[in-house]
Amino acid sequence: MALHDPVRPSRPDGEGSLQVHLDPKDRIGTAKVFAVYGKGGIGKSTTSSNLSAAFSLLGHRVLQIGCDPKHDSTFTLTKKLMPTVIDVLETVDFHTEELRPEDYMFEGFNGVRCVEAGGPPAGTGCGGYVVGQTVKLLKQHHLLEETDVVIFDVLGDVVCGGFASPLQHAERALVVAANDFDSIFAMNRIIAAINAKAKNYDVRVAGVIANRSAATDEIDRFAEATGMKRLAHLKDVDAIRRSRLKKCTLFEMEDSPEVEAARNEYLQLADQLWKGVEPLAVKPMKDREIFDFLGFE
Repeated sequence: MALHDPVRPSRPDGEGSLQVHLDPKDRIGTAKVFAVYGKGGIGKSTTSSNLSAAFSLLGHRVLQIGCDPKHDSTFTLTKKLMPTVIDVLETVDFHTEELRPEDYMFEGFNGVRCVEAGGPPAGTGCGGYVVGQTVKLLKQHHLLEETDVVIFDVLGDVVCGGFASPLQHAERALVVAANDFDSIFAMNRIIAAINAKAKNYDVRVAGVIANRSAATDEIDRFAEATGMKRLAHLKDVDAIRRSRLKKCTLFEMEDSPEVEAARNEYLQLADQLWKGVEPLAVKPMKDREIFDFLGFE
């Protein structure tokens, strides 16, 4: 099933690029749109959900869209594993006119609205189609008109055309990384993907969220070398890990000094993003270059 007829950009996204391009009719309206990327397992969904909660506590209307077939992006907000857009579309044989918003969108913590786009069965289809259909449904039901902030929580560090498609909608892209070789190596490649999309779309790199890290020296060293910027630092707080087990946001956990510090970091990040962050002109390294750059004491 084709998403739509490709709209050919003025120049290709990158060497060897072959992608479905965004139809201008499918652009998200006036909401501030952020796409969250990072190495698999680095805490993107936890970060996205707590950031959504923080935006909502600052008085904004928030929509979080999970873009992983595991559909586990939003369960700390909704307290349940929600059906995906693809699951729901299958029940009506992909006749979108038969769907209602409540069939695929659920309200979570403090009014955050949650959608799990899902994905095609393993080894089949394209994630870009799924993201496109999700945005079309939201526009069809006029849900984006009632939204101030949209957060795309995107699968792992996959940067193929399909899972890079949220970058076609986003204004700013955020990378979640720990202070270690693997996640910084992945961040470097993700930045290259964002820069490729920036040739034809409005998306720009916003910065890195340091997560699960006592220190940020390696992240900061990479940032200085490439033009990246650290926007926030979430330390390795056990309450954040336990919040996933309790199926709740950090803002619903028992109070403690470390929890309060982490909550404030999320609130400050949300406030910073809402007010606007300058786009970064980040110059990622070649794979061999960053391999040699990282990992020396």
